[in-house]
Amino acid sequence: MHGHLSHDTLVEVPAAVLWDVYGSLELGRLLNELLQDVLGRVEVVQGDGGVETILNITFAPGIPGPGYMKEIFTKIDDEMRVKESEVLEGGYKDFGFEACRYRLQIIEKDAESSIIRSSIEYEIDDKLQEMASQVSTKPMEILAEGIGKYLKEKRTSAN
Repeated sequence: MHGHLSHDTLVEVPAAVLWDVYGSLELGRLLNELLQDVLGRVEVVQGDGGVETILNITFAPGIPGPGYMKEIFTKIDDEMRVKESEVLEGGYKDFGFEACRYRLQIIEKDAESSIIRSSIEYEIDDKLQEMASQVSTKPMEILAEGIGKYLKEKRTSAN
């Protein structure tokens, strides 16, 4: 069984500013700084933030499911402002999912606002399809809202 979930978060930050964070390791650094108690902690296992970078994400207490996830960046497209990753171990794989891919895209709405599109694509054996209800974009939504708020406040205080 294949599945897909997506959520759009509107933020009052220019797309280029958002991509500077989302297209780099700055996203993990800011997650650690701003949202560690809510979402968890990101650690770079290998790489410099480009394709084939591997991250270990330790989830905060209270987040349902396995306590960690290891993922690898499989695509980073600066022109389209897209970053894709695949879970190597932990996360939904511990629930029996055969594959789980994350996609983050920054879409320019206008000069001062953007949409952060957070998507999860997964594959699971048909016999385990009830587990598909466990899939959620909520952590990615919390991340998008937190990063958007932080960058908006940073821009406002700089002006």
